[in-house]
Amino acid sequence: MQSIFDMGPPPACPAPFNLAEHVIGHADRHPEKTALSVLGASGSQDWSFGQLSGAIRATGTGLLALGLRPGDIVLMRLGNTIDFPIAYLGAIAAGLVPVPTSSQLTESETAKMIAELSVAAVLHDPDVACAAHPRMITLDALRAMRDQPPCAWDKGDPNRLAYVVYTSGTSGKPRAVAHAHRAIWARRMMIDGWYGLTPQDRLLHAGAFNWTYTLGTGLMDPWTIGATALIPEQGTDLADLPKLMKTHEATIFAAAPGVYRKFLSDRTHLDLPHLRHGLSAGEKLSRHLAGLWHRATGTEIYEAYGMSECSTFISTSPSQPARGDALGRPQQGRRVAIVDADGPVPQGQEGVIAVHREDPGLMLGYLNAPDEAADRMQGDWFLTGDLGAMAADGQISYLGRNDDMMNAGGYRVSPLEVETVLSGHPGITQAGVTDIEIKEDTRIIAAFYTGPAALDDAVLRTYVQDKLARYKQPRAYIHLPALPVSANGKLLRRALHAYFKAKDR
Repeated sequence: MQSIFDMGPPPACPAPFNLAEHVIGHADRHPEKTALSVLGASGSQDWSFGQLSGAIRATGTGLLALGLRPGDIVLMRLGNTIDFPIAYLGAIAAGLVPVPTSSQLTESETAKMIAELSVAAVLHDPDVACAAHPRMITLDALRAMRDQPPCAWDKGDPNRLAYVVYTSGTSGKPRAVAHAHRAIWARRMMIDGWYGLTPQDRLLHAGAFNWTYTLGTGLMDPWTIGATALIPEQGTDLADLPKLMKTHEATIFAAAPGVYRKFLSDRTHLDLPHLRHGLSAGEKLSRHLAGLWHRATGTEIYEAYGMSECSTFISTSPSQPARGDALGRPQQGRRVAIVDADGPVPQGQEGVIAVHREDPGLMLGYLNAPDEAADRMQGDWFLTGDLGAMAADGQISYLGRNDDMMNAGGYRVSPLEVETVLSGHPGITQAGVTDIEIKEDTRIIAAFYTGPAALDDAVLRTYVQDKLARYKQPRAYIHLPALPVSANGKLLRRALHAYFKAKDR
């Protein structure tokens, strides 16, 4: 049998359609229900569905009043506050195309985005680094827009461009991933296929408002079905989250594995009486960590696998737990295969995890590299770049990358991007970058380099500080007389692990 798992046809997206209208639709049915609680040490700031919808649609009106038009691209340089999702959905409501970005990006990184996307405006918090642009819409101006009347929903073809997110491409240059309005409709398959989410749930996400994982799993998906989202306020210590979860009766908790590791580093028990289960994504969850969580809380962690180009499409859930170390099964409505150069491989054989081209959550393409998107198609299959094997019951095991992509706390980072920056230092002749496991379940980005002499680590950290977002910056620097290469002179990044000595770091 071939490694193809078909969970039936995906639900058809209605037309005409607007992503933001779909997300906040419960405002018409339950306007007084709490949609969001921003949690702090002194209590919570609550937003009802009606208040949230009003702020979103008023923001849409305000943006159009400034002369922006449907289809214009707006770069989001906002911090970890409620202003981020309101501006994001407000732009989409009015037909604009927002580009959510990490606040950790540097000025030079944003300058490249502004140039290659022909950005019409920048939504800007002055505390967040950003290159100059002729039309900077300040945070104060965005907040003032909420007194405007509601905009009409910009409705149309669900396949039209809705938003853009950046991801590190295999070429080493960040790619602008273009998504359609239908992408939110495709996320319905996660409700039962991963979350086990109901309208009565209170989902607490540990991430910041301006992280796409939080934006989707922590906010939009709960709102879509009328559930309540809980987000810790900016500056909250991760160590305080268990207390907030208990106080505010969180029933589901979502985070990257690194947060779970932090919780369990000095605790063997967590008193979370309302918690039903946890959710994990961003990097592979180890069986060891999942076991520690179960012993500490009595609940399970359900894992999902996906990517910026297609969100999550393989997962475990309360109704479909994983077997052993498997990632889980394709969600209802997905068609997933394990392929090699000749197409789908036999069950049990290693190959590249691939998703069918007709998946409603699959991207429209890369705005700044259309040929690269085509290169990732093999017939009807979009290649993820991750290796896996499929069992007869559809359970898929993760077997690593078929390239050298790194994972830094849930962010995918291309080693080529980091190497390119390091190679610009006058004291470096060649650089090789990889991620290293320094202890169980903990990985860091390590940079290996050659040059006339070893450089001071502090000098190198300063050098990359304004060139790379913090999550992309190496945590260790190792000087070598030569980097390992193949017979053809190609850098062997995986061989770099042997040169790293954790006890010396």
